[in-house]
Amino acid sequence: MAKGLLHHIEIYVSDIKRTVDFLGWFLEALGYNPFQDWESGRSWKMDDTYIVFVQTEDRFLDIPYHRCRVGLNHLAFHASSRQHVDEVTSKLKERGINILYSKKHPFAGGDDHYAVYFEDPDRIKVELVAPQ
Repeated sequence: MAKGLLHHIEIYVSDIKRTVDFLGWFLEALGYNPFQDWESGRSWKMDDTYIVFVQTEDRFLDIPYHRCRVGLNHLAFHASSRQHVDEVTSKLKERGINILYSKKHPFAGGDDHYAVYFEDPDRIKVELVAPQ
């Protein structure tokens, strides 16, 4: 195993079912496979890295997530190509998912940064970026 590679990310969410329905297809389109599934959580794995979503306990749901507070700002994933970004963008639109920065899409990150940005149900920003 290469030193420093990401092992896993665990994110607490306000509604596990909604998050699984919303992001499951996206992770699988990127090549992640379902890994673990239990009453309050779900994970997907690719090679030696996995992403976990866990239901937040009711007692901690009083303060909603906001990416501008201390903590996670967004998740960014590699796309295989610009065409891959375009295909996922089409699927997002088909699902009625709002594309962030739509007036600048697909160059919202700059002239040489081809990507699509969207938010999950808890408003965690997700980015899919093509190689340069």
